[in-house]
Amino acid sequence: MRRNMLFFVITLFVVLTACSTKQNHVDEQPVNDPGLTEKENPDLPANMYPLTGIKTDEDVSQRPVGVIINNHTKARPQSGLQAADIVYEVLAEGDVTRFLAIYQSEQPAVIGPVRSARDYYIDLSTGYDAFFVAHGWSPEAKSLLQANVVDNINGMTYDGTLFLRDDSRVAPHNSYISFDNIKKGADENGISLEGTVPELQFLNQEELSELQGDEATNVRVAYSSREMFASTYSYNEQTEKYDRYSNNVQTVDRETNEAISLDNVLIVEMNHVVIDDDGRRKIDLTSGGNGILLQKGIAQEVTWENQDGRIIPLRDGKPAGLVPGKTWINIIPSNPGISDSVSYGN
Repeated sequence: MRRNMLFFVITLFVVLTACSTKQNHVDEQPVNDPGLTEKENPDLPANMYPLTGIKTDEDVSQRPVGVIINNHTKARPQSGLQAADIVYEVLAEGDVTRFLAIYQSEQPAVIGPVRSARDYYIDLSTGYDAFFVAHGWSPEAKSLLQANVVDNINGMTYDGTLFLRDDSRVAPHNSYISFDNIKKGADENGISLEGTVPELQFLNQEELSELQGDEATNVRVAYSSREMFASTYSYNEQTEKYDRYSNNVQTVDRETNEAISLDNVLIVEMNHVVIDDDGRRKIDLTSGGNGILLQKGIAQEVTWENQDGRIIPLRDGKPAGLVPGKTWINIIPSNPGISDSVSYGN
């Protein structure tokens, strides 16, 4: 009897363990030799998410979706940021940053608060041929969006239908959209959310083991003298990823409390020019310049260039591969630049 009971307990444990570890996509790169072909590596998943480098057996033909997400203190914590493959953090007005979150491998149930567009967010979105989602616009962005320079939906048209207000927050920090409503908006406008997405360049296992640079386990990116709009990154040695903080509070998802966990943090400086009394800016996305790439607790000095609308880090003039996973890109003004705006150490 005891032997039968022990066998039952062991069997149940194995089944539960297998169920708890099963996922829709593979979160880590396989340990197989990256030089082997799929025939030589029969267990290698058939596909790869193009913006994360994560192997998967799922379909990867989803068209990216770009959503402008609020980063005002009254908009925190946000919803859906943890599911984005790539996030650009850029000044919107004054010293307040805003996020362009690019979704391809994941589709969170709710995203927001959704905020207004700027022309440079639209330009960054086109590098991924993303379906563009925002609520509101600057004068320059309004002209581009109403001319359908990019496929898009906007809360100025769909407030109260596709975009819903959260009564627990005050406007303009309370507009949210579900991924189902994003799909509905695309369908109503005859816009396809399928396509082939060009892959980013990722490091293989050998290249990951050879990463070199300065130790950088705590990194602070200042957009002004006010701490509430500083971004900080703390390297988690257990996960080998960077945890993100705003105003010394960890960035987590409002619905799930899941933390933002990043495999790559790219900090680049670009020329910013203030163009109106509201502190809106024109940003030079094309000229290239200096940057810092954070990976695996290491900071490397890089340069950047705009390749077909994407901001790509370069090392010795060649693309610096990314660690498979999620990427955050901080765009800061070249004046005062990285030397005065970024600090890191252990």
